[in-house]
Amino acid sequence: MKQYSQRSLRRKILLIIFIQVTTLSIVFGQSKAEKIDELMNLHNEYAQFNGSVLVVENGEVIYKKGLGLANMEWNIPNQPNTKHRLGSITKQFTSMLILQLVEQGKLSLNGKVSDYLPEYPKKSGNKITIHHLLTHSSGIPEYLMIPNFIKEKSRDQYTPTEFMSFFKNSPLLFTPGKEFSYSNSGYFLLGIIIEKVTGKSYEQVLQENIFTPLKMNNTGYDHHSSVLKNRASGYTKNGNEYRNATFIDMSIPYAAGSIFSTTEDLYLWDQALYTNQLLSKKTKALLFTPYMPAWDGGYGYGWHISKKSIGEKTDIKVISHTGGINGFSTLISRMPDQKNLIVLLNNVGGTDLTNIGISLINILYNAPYQMPKKSLAELLMETAMVSGFESAFNQFRELKNSNDYAVKENEINNLGYQVLGMGKAKEAIEIFMLNVETFPKSWNTYDSLGEAYLIDGNKDLAIKYYKKSIEINPDNTGGISALSKLQSE
Repeated sequence: MKQYSQRSLRRKILLIIFIQVTTLSIVFGQSKAEKIDELMNLHNEYAQFNGSVLVVENGEVIYKKGLGLANMEWNIPNQPNTKHRLGSITKQFTSMLILQLVEQGKLSLNGKVSDYLPEYPKKSGNKITIHHLLTHSSGIPEYLMIPNFIKEKSRDQYTPTEFMSFFKNSPLLFTPGKEFSYSNSGYFLLGIIIEKVTGKSYEQVLQENIFTPLKMNNTGYDHHSSVLKNRASGYTKNGNEYRNATFIDMSIPYAAGSIFSTTEDLYLWDQALYTNQLLSKKTKALLFTPYMPAWDGGYGYGWHISKKSIGEKTDIKVISHTGGINGFSTLISRMPDQKNLIVLLNNVGGTDLTNIGISLINILYNAPYQMPKKSLAELLMETAMVSGFESAFNQFRELKNSNDYAVKENEINNLGYQVLGMGKAKEAIEIFMLNVETFPKSWNTYDSLGEAYLIDGNKDLAIKYYKKSIEINPDNTGGISALSKLQSE
């Protein structure tokens, strides 16, 4: 047996400790890019993200990657340069065009809709300003709520003026400027105003004023008929089954949601917003001023502005927007004070990217973050398809307090509407009831339950749950409108 001196034994012990510490630092001392990669791969494995992601720190790209498939029929993977439809992220480009015209003296933020669109009904057009349209405070009803919109109108092609006729005579929800109510109709009108003022198409103005100057060569107005290299196909998810998204003619989202882009091009867009290339500093500041209270912050011109406490950091300014359109879910979050950026482009519609975005922000600021869990809502649907809804509901109640599954209000809510769309109103009501049981303080759970009872023909219970929703959230304008209509019948 070999003998060690006390000094050599100490050296051996120190060497062992050094190796152990070094090994631990390799395991736990991940770089931010490695943490992001681990997080995103797990979200992809759990079928919670399928798309392209880009993360920027201090103005430099630290992570970009495609996960999952851009085309599931041909097994074509997503890449950083895969083209995705942006949905409502389009609105920030529309607001940029409007402010450029304001700076050129061709528009006034206080100008009325009737000043630029003489054919628009004067009763409301004389009250609504450009500012109201930009801030979703016009009171114009949401055109997505037009009766039978999906079945009867969304697949047809319209000129902007033709489509405007579907909502221009609708009564305003409130006096312009008094409330916030998200309205694609308002941004649709902004597109028509841009065309009237410039004498060019909205698409042409976008290209000339933003995309060409910024060399955003992989960004444009989406047309279904165009052959577009590297375009992602859009999907929806039914339990664990993917389906091709339903068709929507891109003349309908128009200035509210018609643009396609890539994560890399949106990085160019982000970087340009730190310069005065597109707008003067003074005018550009108008984009990011929170005019109307909205969600957990305020709404500017095409952007949501909030302050976040992240780890030990307080008052982190986050300028963001989400997007959703048939087959696509998107998110862009800018933290301008640190020149940080997150872009998530997901080619599966109805996916909530909020929690992924929060985790990525926390990683950037060295704060604790949540690793993804499997979705209990998704398990519910899988079980329902195999063993029936009764078994699925029992399983949900057994597992909802488990640490192995994530129980998210929006996922259960989306599932309820999915089942409602399958013509299974009774089962959808049960799903919405599970959401009410799980999230009893959420106004939206009661609102959805009320809507399901209304569709099922139970007027009394529809009134009951709409009232409960409004009691929790007196600003639930949709619920107020539905309740008023029910009580007047």
